[in-house]
Amino acid sequence: MASHKYEVGQNVRFRPNRMSSLVGAQEGRIVRLLPIEEGSYLYRIKCVAENGERVAKEGDLALRSLDWRGHDTGKLASVAK
Repeated sequence: MASHKYEVGQNVRFRPNRMSSLVGAQEGRIVRLLPIEEGSYLYRIKCVAENGERVAKEGDLALRSLDWRGHDTGKLASVAK
């Protein structure tokens, strides 16, 4: 059975599709897994540059890679699940 690709607490980059291009790519963290809607897994994320939280589709997210100190390497990590 398929499941969410990301887990609560993971650092991600939110990259909205062209339809929501008013917001550029942002760094954030998964705060809650949400049910599937219209065939896409949904997540509640907290973006670093925003006060509130937002809902994001799995296809609009990419996992961030951290170094051994927990600092962002600036690279996207691959996720195999």
